[in-house]
Amino acid sequence: MRSIWNGNISFGLVSIPIKMYPATEDHSVSFRQVHTKDGGRIRYRKVCELEDKQIDADEIGKAYEDADGTLIPITDEDLAHLPLPTTRALEIQAFVSAADIDPLQMGDAYYLGANGPAAAKPYALLREALKRSEKVAITKYAHRGRERLGMLRVVGDAIAMHRLLWPDEVRNPVGVAPKEKVTVREAELDLADTLMNTLGEVDLNQLHDEYQEALDALVAAKMTGATPTAEPGEAPAGAQVVDLMAALRDSVRSARAARGEEAGEVGEAAEAEEEEAAEATVHPLPTRKKAAAPAKKAAATKKKGAEKAGAAKTAAKTAAKTAAKKAAAKKAPAKKQATGKRASGRTAS
Repeated sequence: MRSIWNGNISFGLVSIPIKMYPATEDHSVSFRQVHTKDGGRIRYRKVCELEDKQIDADEIGKAYEDADGTLIPITDEDLAHLPLPTTRALEIQAFVSAADIDPLQMGDAYYLGANGPAAAKPYALLREALKRSEKVAITKYAHRGRERLGMLRVVGDAIAMHRLLWPDEVRNPVGVAPKEKVTVREAELDLADTLMNTLGEVDLNQLHDEYQEALDALVAAKMTGATPTAEPGEAPAGAQVVDLMAALRDSVRSARAARGEEAGEVGEAAEAEEEEAAEATVHPLPTRKKAAAPAKKAAATKKKGAEKAGAAKTAAKTAAKTAAKKAAAKKAPAKKQATGKRASGRTAS
């Protein structure tokens, strides 16, 4: 690999000479602009507005444009003499947990290699210190005309650096989230968890750029004069979701089928909860209230009949008692007369 920057890592009083290498590469196919009529290349030439002629690269410099359009020339010597300690050094500011870094801040990645045999020992020292601490180093450095932030971490036996955006370069997501108020139910979350578990993990090394492969095949066919045989891909389904629960259940079944697993019953608990929620929203119909009236009337009639029966029974008992008293009163004089006659007979004798 060809280095793109030489400098030092400043680790306290320890200085580590390093070279910077690009850690990534772009495999996309590059297209050229052509004139569709005759196939001629379309090129962009750098032309001086004052002289109206093309300028070579060694004649082109830098300038800052003021608000009123005035151009202020800035030379490479001006930039080289800026009073910045980071002009040729990656100055480590602190060591933090990788979880403290917002992924939105992370940009291009680079490998940092030791520059010369003398750099091997301090390079290994910093690498092992990062490993043992399980932290990353935050550094400042100057590159391509500006001071930047970087994050150093260990990748294999090498130290890698990710360019970081300054915090004020990350936009606030205000207005991005939906404004509508929605409620996510537990049943929906359960199905989402099931889908996530079904999809599971993936080895990123097994993923590949299918579009790039199809594009390569297209270019190869065009080069040989053959007719491309690739069939167009399926159009994506509409984004509108009518039944979220049904869509989640179907997604779980499809994911299981893709993995060669049995679909099984998906989301039974979620379906039960959904049915219970639907039942909870049903209100009593007016006919149910009317149907309750005859029952109340029948109960009232039954109670009234019971009261009448009780009253009749009480009256019968009272009449029986009265009749018994009258009969006893009639028997009393006759008994008294018979007793008097027996007493008179005893006296005569």
